Amino acid sequence: MRSNDPSFAELQSGGTAPLYTPEQRLRRDSSRWTLVQGILAPVQFLIFLISLALVLNYLITGTGAAAATISIVVKTCALYAIMITGSIWEKIVFGKWLFVPAFFWEDVFSMLVLSLHTAYLVMLIGDYGTVRERMLLALVAYATYAINATQFLLKLRAARLQSAPARMVVTA
Repeated sequence: MRSNDPSFAELQSGGTAPLYTPEQRLRRDSSRWTLVQGILAPVQFLIFLISLALVLNYLITGTGAAAATISIVVKTCALYAIMITGSIWEKIVFGKWLFVPAFFWEDVFSMLVLSLHTAYLVMLIGDYGTVRERMLLALVAYATYAINATQFLLKLRAARLQSAPARMVVTA
């Protein structure tokens, strides 16, 4: 059985291994968790945008701390939901809960995102730091989330490109 990791020769020649084997693609396409991820990802992103606006509003004006705090907690809950369902999805598609070769670096960075969001909750529940310090931590967590979301969007694009039928180029 061949690993989904690209070989050194493939990397050197500019080629990459496909993200999914035909069996994994079938499991991906038939899993209800693919739909769940497809719904949760944009919902989480919308929550992120709203929360980001509320956090920035608080940091700029000094008002709206309660709304910003609630939005960060809601965003963190959405993050936990997508992480749990995403690990179920990876288990069904790849046979491993997390850190499969096709999504290894996305999962590594997701752990950083999750850690920062969790640190915010610890600060909030334990009443550590000032409201402003917690909001600044939320901004750092949101910056890492934005990077992680970009990683996944690029991976989704790569998967679509790999599954697209080869197009014939005709030259005159």
